[in-house]
Amino acid sequence: MTTTNKQWLLAARPKGEAATSDFRLVETPVPQALAEGQVLVRQLYLSLDPYMRMRMNDAKSYAAPQPLDAVMIGGTVGEVAASRHPKFAVGDKVVGMGGWQQYALVDGNAPGLLRKVDATQVPLSAYLGAVGMPGVTAWYGLVKLCQPKAGETVVVSAASGAVGGAVGQLAKVRGCRVVGIAGGAEKCRYVVDELGFDACVDYKRHADAAALDAALAQAAPNGIDCNFENVGGEILNAVLRRMNAFGRVALCGMISGYEGRPVPLANPALLLTQRLRVEGFIVSEHMDAWPEALKELATLVATGRLKYRESIAPRIEDAPQAFLGLLKGRNFGKQLVKLF
Repeated sequence: MTTTNKQWLLAARPKGEAATSDFRLVETPVPQALAEGQVLVRQLYLSLDPYMRMRMNDAKSYAAPQPLDAVMIGGTVGEVAASRHPKFAVGDKVVGMGGWQQYALVDGNAPGLLRKVDATQVPLSAYLGAVGMPGVTAWYGLVKLCQPKAGETVVVSAASGAVGGAVGQLAKVRGCRVVGIAGGAEKCRYVVDELGFDACVDYKRHADAAALDAALAQAAPNGIDCNFENVGGEILNAVLRRMNAFGRVALCGMISGYEGRPVPLANPALLLTQRLRVEGFIVSEHMDAWPEALKELATLVATGRLKYRESIAPRIEDAPQAFLGLLKGRNFGKQLVKLF
């Protein structure tokens, strides 16, 4: 085991778009003496997710802001390097919230901080994606909020991403017509040809409102019953114009506004005239649903019925640049960082 722990700290609050200068890389000693109940995790992969951008701001939100000069928050998978907790042994594969660093010292008794996983049937990295927080996010928003029925049309934005890709495949399992929205021909081909969506709208090709409306009308000729929203802005406006009466909208993300740009609704009257049910959600507030979700997700991944793709930055030094690329949609599938 090395004696140095590389860590990325939040050095400054972004002013407008986030920049690499908002982060600072430091090296600290790896903890050697563990207290009773503590577990030292050698972290192998870090998950990068859009919510991190919101946490960088000092603003009121669903969670406290990321503290300055502290290790950036983030989900991780790894293996136990040392343990003074009876439930965790050296070599156990674990998933937790270890942050942007190579080693994490965790209180093994704290609820939800560290969980053992089986990497023999499901790849370890998948516990940060399809069988992790993104997968559960997809499952909860679709199953609990959208509640799709067989034959209905489900639309999901950011369809080639970790959450969107899972949403579409879970909806197909439930007998729905699934339409994705993604940026670029390559991503749309992946969504249809590999993930099994019925259609995909390339928002980069259909850049104005009229073109986007026409593309959605062709992809969803019977209108839209369920919308799983990850983007907001003009994408959401276009989808709302195609929603059927009594449609359901699960608001998962608004990445188009995470850099401070406003994302207004063009025609909020549609919420009334179409009698739409719109609900935002944070998946960490629904821990009671995680066991059911993880059971289905793990089964689908292990049997090859839930496919996913990963973009992996090769070094911890690459984390900020990979994160900024994620915010611009440069990643393909789940964005990870290899920490060793």
